[in-house]
Amino acid sequence: MSDPVIRVENVTQRFRVIQERPDTVRELFSKIFRNRSSYHDFEAVKNVSFDVPGGQTLALIGRNGSGKSTLLKIIAGVYRPSTGTVAVNGSLAPLIELGAGFHHELTGRENILLNGLLMGYSKREMLERQQGIIEFADIGEFIDSPVKQYSSGMYMRLAFSVAIEVDPQILVIDEILGVGDLGFQEKCFERIRRFRASGKTILLVTHDMKTVEEHCDRALLLDYGNLIADGPPEETVAMYKTMMAPEAVAAH
Repeated sequence: MSDPVIRVENVTQRFRVIQERPDTVRELFSKIFRNRSSYHDFEAVKNVSFDVPGGQTLALIGRNGSGKSTLLKIIAGVYRPSTGTVAVNGSLAPLIELGAGFHHELTGRENILLNGLLMGYSKREMLERQQGIIEFADIGEFIDSPVKQYSSGMYMRLAFSVAIEVDPQILVIDEILGVGDLGFQEKCFERIRRFRASGKTILLVTHDMKTVEEHCDRALLLDYGNLIADGPPEETVAMYKTMMAPEAVAAH
């Protein structure tokens, strides 16, 4: 059996939470060094392990605060895990935050080039891909405006277009498709279907269970940082819905 394209081993991610808001930086350091009770460590991800074989579309699901996005950012290299290791074998394009990787003072056209250079492509290679990216994003004259003027939908269009056009081996998506209009969402899912058909790997965080069941091969269920289920999408989604049912009843 070939090696997985992503291997997550015993990963824990801790964040330091300040319990009292200090008035000044000096007061902050004073509280930290003189009174350790002024903060505590919060484990957003707790000793999680899994492998992702090449060509698989994997969903991470769970309630808000379960650690899904944190885990995705660890895999994308945004965070370094507190303990454990992550190995990624192949080029990876992350869509994990609106505007992430964009310079707000640069135009959309300039950011296309910048993102490509950051991903390791040459200027010539990105110029060859530029027109295809612009046509897919379909944001009109805004392509030559600073991205700080963009709506969230325009951010998403440009970010998705860049990620798909650079043809990564692994695509990582965190809820970003939810901000697009229905027409562009369908265009994105059609490209994702082609991406899957070509044998590429996709990691997806979403609260849309229909998307999980229709577009994914496997789903992981996280709860309070723990990995509690790993299996076929339909089974994992059913477990998630059962877990959330008492909360839905309580909300009413």
